[in-house]
Amino acid sequence: MVGDPPPERSGGESAARGSNQGWTAVSYLIGGMVVWGGIGWAVDKWLLHTKGIAFAIGCVLGVAGGIYLTVRRLGDGWKGNGDRPPAGE
Repeated sequence: MVGDPPPERSGGESAARGSNQGWTAVSYLIGGMVVWGGIGWAVDKWLLHTKGIAFAIGCVLGVAGGIYLTVRRLGDGWKGNGDRPPAGE
């Protein structure tokens, strides 16, 4: 009813954590592409006049950097050692 408190959700904290990690990964990938693609575009426009080659290279480097940052930040260090958790846990 109107005065009743909302029901508690089970696992809400872990769901929010997973959502935050997902948005972090997407942000790293898009941000890397935008920043390094922009740098490549600027190099194409003002320095080399290569008609998009530096832009494409910048985008690829941006995605690679975004993947690296995502794994570095969100990776849990698990190396596929069966069911053992990472060292230190």
